[in-house]
Amino acid sequence: MNGLQAAPKGHLARLCLRFERLAMLLLAVMTGFILVLVTARNVFALGLPWAEELARYAGLGVVYLAVPLLLQDKHIKVDLLLKRLRGNGARALNVVNELIVLGFALLFLWGGWLFLLRAAQFSTPALSMPNWLYYLPAALGMVLFALVALQRVLRALRGPARDEGAVP
Repeated sequence: MNGLQAAPKGHLARLCLRFERLAMLLLAVMTGFILVLVTARNVFALGLPWAEELARYAGLGVVYLAVPLLLQDKHIKVDLLLKRLRGNGARALNVVNELIVLGFALLFLWGGWLFLLRAAQFSTPALSMPNWLYYLPAALGMVLFALVALQRVLRALRGPARDEGAVP
């Protein structure tokens, strides 16, 4: 966030900001572990399975904790049709788009739950970390993604055709 942007408002926006900062920290951690891995492997001919597992864990956190950022209009999107529509047509298309995003988030969470029912019986190979803990960043990120998507659906239902300033 630069000095020109307003601070996010609301609990959900602040939580998104915390997840974003945690994802940035995990990116630095992941980079550090990868540098250690490459150095250990190429200089000392030493494999560090624990460091590789932690780098993967940090990478999982980077991806999924940053997912809610996708709903803040900070990325490239195709809105050619939406820009051509006006009034109720644009509003209806916007609602449908937001419902599709929410549906995806809920489907992902349901599939993740089914996956974890089986995967929770096992642990990671190098650190013996329980799989439910290993996949926790994915679950947390997608729960927040679903909450932000739900907020956007509600905003699209009651608001203007386009969601200006899409900070949750």
